[in-house]
Amino acid sequence: MLGHRALTVQDYTAILKRRWWIIAIPAIIFPIVGFGITFLVQPQYVSQTLVLVEQQKVPESYVKAVVTEDLSGRLASMKEQILSRSRLQPIIERFNLFANGKMSMDDRIDMTRRNIGIAPIQSEIARTNGLPGFFISFKANDARTAQLVCGEIQSLFVSENLSDRAASAAGTTDFLKGQLADAKAKLDEQDAKLAKFQQMYMGKLPGAEASNINMLTTLNTQLDAATQGLSRMEQDKSYAESILAMQLQNQGTQAPEHGGLAPQAQQMELQQLLAQEADLTTRYTDDYPDVVAVRRKIAELRQKIAASPPPPAVAATPSTPKITDPPAVQQLRLQIRAMDQGIAQKKRDQAAVQAQLRTYQDRVASSPAVEEEYKSITRDSQTARAFYDDLNNKMNQSKMATDLERRQQGEQFRVMDEPNLPESPSFPKRQVFVGGGLGAGLALGLLIVALLEYLDTAVRSERDIWAFTKLPTLGVIAFNGEPETVKRKWFWRRNPDITAGTKPLMNAGG
Repeated sequence: MLGHRALTVQDYTAILKRRWWIIAIPAIIFPIVGFGITFLVQPQYVSQTLVLVEQQKVPESYVKAVVTEDLSGRLASMKEQILSRSRLQPIIERFNLFANGKMSMDDRIDMTRRNIGIAPIQSEIARTNGLPGFFISFKANDARTAQLVCGEIQSLFVSENLSDRAASAAGTTDFLKGQLADAKAKLDEQDAKLAKFQQMYMGKLPGAEASNINMLTTLNTQLDAATQGLSRMEQDKSYAESILAMQLQNQGTQAPEHGGLAPQAQQMELQQLLAQEADLTTRYTDDYPDVVAVRRKIAELRQKIAASPPPPAVAATPSTPKITDPPAVQQLRLQIRAMDQGIAQKKRDQAAVQAQLRTYQDRVASSPAVEEEYKSITRDSQTARAFYDDLNNKMNQSKMATDLERRQQGEQFRVMDEPNLPESPSFPKRQVFVGGGLGAGLALGLLIVALLEYLDTAVRSERDIWAFTKLPTLGVIAFNGEPETVKRKWFWRRNPDITAGTKPLMNAGG
């Protein structure tokens, strides 16, 4: 009645009492079959090793690691390299793995790859994503072969890690070496350009403005002094020439008793006062009393000379002394000659000061443009210098990291557990096969019982009558006779009226 009405606990109990043997038979046979299959299946042994990641022994604050890639990525890359044909084929040939005449080398390599297991160990420390290590396993038909092949794969990972880190460090060092050479060439070029610019614009560079302005002030003062000195010297020369002219004019026409030497004496006195003034001004300032007194005397004497009648004009007399001239005239000629030389020297000094003044004026005027170009060249030079220094620091760090890897002081793979020798096969597990057979037998038995109950329409209780007719039962008549023997198949017990071995029911409502 499984498919005709809802069943109760009593119904399930009755079904189990009637058909328990249908469930028991497959539940006994299937575990026996599963146990027997374990002797027919080829056993598989798994050897496993634990590899831990050992951090570098020198703190990273002293030597920064060159290889900064995450271990998960490096492990995946190493796995692809190790599982390549060039790495696996020598191992397959050495240990004669999967030596089946029907399998090609490609099939054997694929089978070997499937039997290699790489299982990373995730860190259990909070907020840490690092990999402290990983498991390597290999599955083979023989326990010893599984252990040996697992050891080979473990050695490949350890050696591959060392070689990869060493190659990465050496490659980084070589790359930085080339970059450093290029940076040095650019830096030398910028330094040469800067030196040429400094040599070309010497005195016009930034920072020289103050000294240039001070030199301009000093040169202006020197130029004023030279101009004033030149004016005095020219004035003194004109006086000396006038005295010489008077001397030459009065030489033969005026007698000594007529007082013809009075103008000459005044001129001589004036020359002495001018010489005294020049000597005092070299040692004292203009407001010094002696300087003031001498200048007052010079001014008074010049007024007297100017008030006296001018001598008649004479032709310019040469300053070269003559033997026939009186001593006074020779002395005046010598003085005029010395004055000419002094005036020429003073003019040369004035021209030199003016040239220097123009030079410094040009420097001050061109300083803004030179400063702008100088900033551009200096900025390029500083950039090249900073880039070179940065590369040089990285180069030194890379050299230390390379030496660290060469001495095997960096991050390494340390074998914590050597590959074990399996004591029992990992497949097939007899307990699993027996349990699976038991479960399959129970499931099959229950499925058969459920199907039989669904197809069985025998009426065994009042609830069955209600399920078929939807009518209440008024009375039940017991069956007192012998059941009719009917030859049927055991799984087709259909009787629309009475079922053998049960009490017949009468429907009073029919």
